[in-house]
Amino acid sequence: MKKLLVNLQYLTTPALVLLNTYAVAKGGGWVWLGVLLLAACILADTLVTVKTTGTGKDKDGNPLGVPAFLFTILYAMYPIFLLQQAVLAWRLYAYATGLADSGVTVLGLHLGGATSGWELVGATLSVGIWQGMGIVFGHELSHTHGWTFTLSRWIMALSGSAHFSIAHVYSHHIDLGDESDPATAPRGRSLYAHVVLSHVGQSAFVRNLERKRLAESGAGFLGLKDRWIRGYLMSVPTLALFVWIGGWTGLATILAVWVISNFELEVLNYLEHYGLIREPEKPVEPRHSWDNTTLLTSAAFIQIGLQGDHHVRGETRFWHLEPVGAPNYGWGYYTLLAIAVIPPWWHAFMRKKLAIWDRDFATPGERAIAEEQNRKANYVYPAAALGAQTL
Repeated sequence: MKKLLVNLQYLTTPALVLLNTYAVAKGGGWVWLGVLLLAACILADTLVTVKTTGTGKDKDGNPLGVPAFLFTILYAMYPIFLLQQAVLAWRLYAYATGLADSGVTVLGLHLGGATSGWELVGATLSVGIWQGMGIVFGHELSHTHGWTFTLSRWIMALSGSAHFSIAHVYSHHIDLGDESDPATAPRGRSLYAHVVLSHVGQSAFVRNLERKRLAESGAGFLGLKDRWIRGYLMSVPTLALFVWIGGWTGLATILAVWVISNFELEVLNYLEHYGLIREPEKPVEPRHSWDNTTLLTSAAFIQIGLQGDHHVRGETRFWHLEPVGAPNYGWGYYTLLAIAVIPPWWHAFMRKKLAIWDRDFATPGERAIAEEQNRKANYVYPAAALGAQTL
């Protein structure tokens, strides 16, 4: 029974995405369910602070994760996301054409008809939110090879960000904690600045990587051999569908979905390493990442909160990850999202966290860099007030 429940927990986000898809298909006030689900998850993640220790092992030391089942979940997310975007496209069609009937039933799924502008807004927000929350499945597949890595790119392309899969592996996992990594947020940076700087920086990294790779192979830049260009071309079918159905309204709809989902992706980047410092050329260690191990975060984000282990063993599947002594926020990702969107609240929260990290985790070289960042960010916390507190 334990093994069954441990594996079933990773259906949390797929189930929420499907529930949101059903609500958007149903239409009417139901289209706002995705927004309410996010609020419910924030509340649950804040109230239930029980910590987990990964998927775990049985009494004989064998992993409890069932690879065939868990890989099936990973692979299934692409068609699930396609279905979610398809029902949003229907909702757009109903709005754009002024459809006034009761809708149609396709393969047993009833698609409600008439859609107001307010309902289209709700559907767009809900789809954007749950496309973003499910993007962690694309992240997991980015640490594979062959067709599954390509699948990761197709999942990310539904958010206009196929470049992420390459940048994450060849930039972030190598340079994290260093100022050269766009995805690592230095102390004092707001979430909103980070969303833009990280997204643009990672795209620029892939562009430069491909320019260098193609030059060394003798191939010309700006061709179909360029994975940076191919990544954006992978998003064209989605863009074309929404523009074809709704014109400028369709363009605004899909761009809103992309902005929301990429915002949430960059929130995770922001939270995972905020303010942590690694000396250039020094090895990546667990202390260079923030862990998040609350019950809901562990299940919904498929153990991505075990960042300390993930960045030391990058190609280790999520069901093998374990706590390895990384600093822990103590709060889950949903809760931290609510804090991070209000920068003054976030910085007040992090000043103390980072002061403890400087004291208990940093090397002398890292402390020297931290002092300079603290000065620029006005991150001052009286040492006496920290006492013996730990992360």
